Amino acid sequence: MVSQGVAAVDRALTILRAFEGEGDPEPLTLAALARRTGLYKSTMLRLMVSLQAFGYIVQLPDGRYHLGPTPFRLGSVYQRGNRLYDHVMPVLRTLVAQGTESPSFHIRHDAKLRLCVLRIDSQHSTLDRVSAGALLPLDRGAAGTIILAFDGAQLGEKYDRAREANWAVSYGERDPDCAGIASPVFGADDRLVGALSVSGPKLRFTDDNVHKMSSLVIEAARRITHSLGGRPPL
Repeated sequence: MVSQGVAAVDRALTILRAFEGEGDPEPLTLAALARRTGLYKSTMLRLMVSLQAFGYIVQLPDGRYHLGPTPFRLGSVYQRGNRLYDHVMPVLRTLVAQGTESPSFHIRHDAKLRLCVLRIDSQHSTLDRVSAGALLPLDRGAAGTIILAFDGAQLGEKYDRAREANWAVSYGERDPDCAGIASPVFGADDRLVGALSVSGPKLRFTDDNVHKMSSLVIEAARRITHSLGGRPPL
C-alpha cells in the first residue's frame, strides 16, 4: 500500500513491515515477501540492495531474508530517548519481585494492532510468548481491552466493565493457553498512554491469583500515571 509519501520509500518500509507479526520472527523467502507486501519481485530486489547496504535486511545463506542489525540499533535509541522506559521499567521489575506473571507495557499501534514496547519475564519456569517489539491484536487480550475501553471509548459490555473496574482480565483470547490482566496508564493530559499488563499460562490464573495480581497491577498503573503527571481514574 503506497501512501502520499515517496513511493520508493513507502515500498521499502512495506517490505520491512512484512517481518512484523506474532510469535518468533522467521526468515522469509522472496516469494513470501511478495505475498505479504503485494509487490513485484523485481521491484523488491531493487529495493533490497539499499535495505541491505544500510543493514536493515540481511540475506541468509539459504537465500531467505531477515531483519538486519540496524532496526535493533534504532530500537535501542528509541528506548534510551523514550521517557516511558524510565517511568515504566522500575515498576515492571517491582511486579516481578512481587511474584506476578510477566509484566509488559502496550500502546496502540494502529486501528487493529497494539505494540508491546516494554517487557520483563517473570520468575516462573514457564512463560507466555510475548516480547518487546511484538505487534498483537487490539481486539484480543486484556491490554487490548484496556486500550479500546479508554482510548476511543469502545462500546460493549466488557469495555464497560473495564472502565468501571479500571482493569480487565482475559482468558485464552489471544492464545488459548494464556491469560492476562491489564490496567490503564494516563499522561499529563489525562489521555491514555498505554496499558500495563501481566500475562502467562492460563492454568496459573486462579481466582486467588487474579485477585492478588489485579490489585498489584492497578496500583502499579497508578504509580506510573502519577510519575507521568497524570491522574488515575477515581
